[in-house]
Amino acid sequence: MLPARTFSVSIRCDWRALYEQIWQPAFFARWASGLAESALRQDGDQWVADGPEGPIRIRFTPHNDYGVMDHVVDAGDGVEIHIPLRVIRNGEGAEVMLTLFRQPGMDDEKFAADARWINKDLSTLRTLIERPGA
Repeated sequence: MLPARTFSVSIRCDWRALYEQIWQPAFFARWASGLAESALRQDGDQWVADGPEGPIRIRFTPHNDYGVMDHVVDAGDGVEIHIPLRVIRNGEGAEVMLTLFRQPGMDDEKFAADARWINKDLSTLRTLIERPGA
């Protein structure tokens, strides 16, 4: 088993309305900084982004009634990284949760850097939803 940490952000928006707004893969590039630097384009049942070392292929969970937005990333080395992402109800609002798995060979510094990156992206998502013109 891989060590894991789950990060979340509370967003003042009905969870179902939030999910409907953000579930589409093309929307990820608006808040997920790892995808923002490249045009995310569809290629069959996958999406492709340009990474620093070549194309990154991403498979997203289809639209569903449960707020599940999991995706699997292949950076071209054949290793697939599963990224669980959920939108759940939090009272009148929503909680967006992303789990980071520490990959084999990942040192403490890289794991901490990825955690900071995720928290920054989740904060960007909250700002995008709660203050669209900010």
